[in-house]
Amino acid sequence: MPYFLAPRALASLLCATAMACAGGCAGRPEAPILQAPDGEARQTSTRLEALLPADVLILGEQHDAAEHQAIEQQVVAALAAKGALAALALEMADTGVSTSALRPSAAEQQVRNALKWNDKGWPWTAYGPAVMTAVRAGVPVMGANLPRAQMPASMADNRLDVRLTGPALKAQQQLIRIGHCNLLPESQITPMTRIQIAKDITMANTLGQATLPGKTVLLLAGSGHADRLLGVPQHLPSELKVKTVRLRAGSSENEKADAFDAVWVTPELPEKDYCADLDKKLPLKP
Repeated sequence: MPYFLAPRALASLLCATAMACAGGCAGRPEAPILQAPDGEARQTSTRLEALLPADVLILGEQHDAAEHQAIEQQVVAALAAKGALAALALEMADTGVSTSALRPSAAEQQVRNALKWNDKGWPWTAYGPAVMTAVRAGVPVMGANLPRAQMPASMADNRLDVRLTGPALKAQQQLIRIGHCNLLPESQITPMTRIQIAKDITMANTLGQATLPGKTVLLLAGSGHADRLLGVPQHLPSELKVKTVRLRAGSSENEKADAFDAVWVTPELPEKDYCADLDKKLPLKP
């Protein structure tokens, strides 16, 4: 996925946040801002404007849809160009890591190190453009996900069972079943649902701490986390203005109308059997 240099006007707009200038800005940031191609950027910017203003914006992607990551980079670039991006939060990195100590000119490897990036789980080629667009604009990028070390405690934490209403909890449990191709032992449904809820709470806490008046915190996450009825929005303070977008590859007649503020449809992906060989990776049903 190529990087594109923004025009000089964008460089001037972002100069104040992209570098610390002792005697005023010289008209360009410390490092070039990454921008999406003009045609794609215009389309994304138009759809984005319909959702703003927002304290929090959540883009829910399909992780293997490259076009979704391209759109995410465009949204980062569009918000940064307006000086409206407070922070970029990621499901793809654990909470507690951040690029806030780095300069906008930081090398990609420095950024990856700061975020403790797991390239095996989240290919940098897919998410690097969005991350580096924020970094080049002087915007902090932060991990938002539940660390793996905290998952066992979450699995045993029955307090998480009441963080969703009864119907929402049952719906989340059913999504866990379907998401694991109905191969999980029933005894694992509650613990796995607790992990999902704990992830959503962790992401919500990260977003809530990063908000700034008049700006938008952007979260990139899987579409389930963006669901207004079941995901991260359920755990955000009610006074925050939250908007969610489902990035969907191909059409679907089963979309819940109130689950997202907008659905941005992208071309359908080739058919893939996501359940193939999953039974070999999961514990056997009793």
